[in-house]
Amino acid sequence: MSLETVSAQEESHLLRYALGLLAVPTPKKLDSQAISPDTHAAMLTIKKMTKALGGRVLFEEADMTINWGERVALVGPNGAGKTTLFKIILGEEDRDSGTFDLDEYGMVGYLAQEAGDPGDATILEISMGISEELQAVMATMRTSADDSDEFGKAQDRYEELNGYQLEPKAKKILAGLGYAQEDFGRPANMFSGGWVMRAHLARLLVEEPDLLMLDEPTNHLDLHSLMWFQKYLQQYPGALLIISHDRSFMDGVIEKVYEIDEMRLVPFAGNYTKYLQLKEERYDQQLKAFLNQKKEISRIQEFIDKFRSVGSKASQVQSRVKMLEKMERLPKPRKPRKLFHFHFPQPPRSTQRVISLENVSKAYDDNVLYTNLDVFVERGDRIVLVGPNGSGKSTLMKMLAGIEKGDAGKRNVGTTTKIGYFSQHRAATLNENNSVLEEVVDAGGGMRENEARSILGSFLFKKDDVQKRVGVLSGGEKSRLSLVKFLVDPPNLLLMDEPTTHLDMTSIEALVSALKQYEGTLVFISHDVHFIRSLAEHTWHVADGEVKKYSGGYDYYLQKSGAFGDDFFDV
Repeated sequence: MSLETVSAQEESHLLRYALGLLAVPTPKKLDSQAISPDTHAAMLTIKKMTKALGGRVLFEEADMTINWGERVALVGPNGAGKTTLFKIILGEEDRDSGTFDLDEYGMVGYLAQEAGDPGDATILEISMGISEELQAVMATMRTSADDSDEFGKAQDRYEELNGYQLEPKAKKILAGLGYAQEDFGRPANMFSGGWVMRAHLARLLVEEPDLLMLDEPTNHLDLHSLMWFQKYLQQYPGALLIISHDRSFMDGVIEKVYEIDEMRLVPFAGNYTKYLQLKEERYDQQLKAFLNQKKEISRIQEFIDKFRSVGSKASQVQSRVKMLEKMERLPKPRKPRKLFHFHFPQPPRSTQRVISLENVSKAYDDNVLYTNLDVFVERGDRIVLVGPNGSGKSTLMKMLAGIEKGDAGKRNVGTTTKIGYFSQHRAATLNENNSVLEEVVDAGGGMRENEARSILGSFLFKKDDVQKRVGVLSGGEKSRLSLVKFLVDPPNLLLMDEPTTHLDMTSIEALVSALKQYEGTLVFISHDVHFIRSLAEHTWHVADGEVKKYSGGYDYYLQKSGAFGDDFFDV
């Protein structure tokens, strides 16, 4: 094959293979037609796929197409089959029938929900996606600084293995995802699982697979790294397939939505907000067609019944009978899931000054978070805490809640302040012998059972789920149940740390709706920008031991702080 016959897309792929940025596939053929230069050509095609799991049909003759460079979201309720579809694409699950075609030169990259044991690899080594040989060479370079001969040989081999092409890009991506420069060379096993996941995400961005599959990629990111990541994906050269419960993130990245609906994969053009609009329009059209057909069937049947015994009308009657027999009946469309609107009880009125911290200091060993911190919260405030991970947001929340004490200073609580602290670990407040339904009814002060069922349904407890014993629930289910208990018996100061974790987007909207009704005082931490924009009226930026207060919501904070200047997104 001469260079003159290589398409632009082929040339890009071959260059990346040569640099070691992509794993080389085993080609069936290699010619000018092997990789289409058309970025709108299909990379992934699924036709008439059927898949059953555990006796339940997830997909029935489902179709899906992802083109080169296309940005796609996969949505649907929990249990609809999103993860199963990912596994089918990755070759970890077989389909029962149908065809599956992945472009033979398309490389797929996937970010798993959990990272394995990183061993002795450093954050930089993980992010570079390095081979065992390259990892060994880097280790030799670290340990042989005093042996110029050994170091020189290792350095030469490092260059031969394209380390110098990978390293600068990896470092820039790690910085964008929130790592400090001094973190690059540290062993990954010194970091939390969330930070290790960021290193694996960096590795995928360095590799630049042609189809990047991400399952809840924003779970381990703070707001700053999330905004950087969103901007990076907007410029990503490959195709994206994303599962996410972050509405703002999807609006900023995707251009097409596939919804799993009644065992089919239904495409919608546009971002997530556009999908919601088109879904409503589709339902209205389907309902209109269903009602029109029903009306037409009734009209025809009325003619048949009226003239069945009239000889002169026999041929017309018979014609209409055959018409009804051949008519394909339209199914009644399922109404899109709506929010359950419930007027939650309101908390008792608090004092004007709800809570304050005066001259508070807090440190963990040598890590000093706060020195002489002064903050106060007033009645009716709706405050979001923002700032990088590790800056002390959760610690500040715990000190307000009284869960942790400052090393020095004073905590003042209003005389009528009733505090509710919602963390992601609330199992201790639940009665494990109760059913889910009993737990909510008991907390709701005389709430009717049907109301409790409706509220639980909005937070993903369906039908028989409400009869489960609390003791058998997963961590995510217990977190959601605790959230419902807060809503049916709210305190007048609600402190919430990442309340949208474990919720789908409809449940997040239900929570937003409930908190908009809430008349108490709210302080929360979240990395869900849509949730923040819906609720925050004040923004506290926490960083470097300081809390800087902005008397406006998230967009006001962005405008006044210049938090995301042009250089922030420079990669």
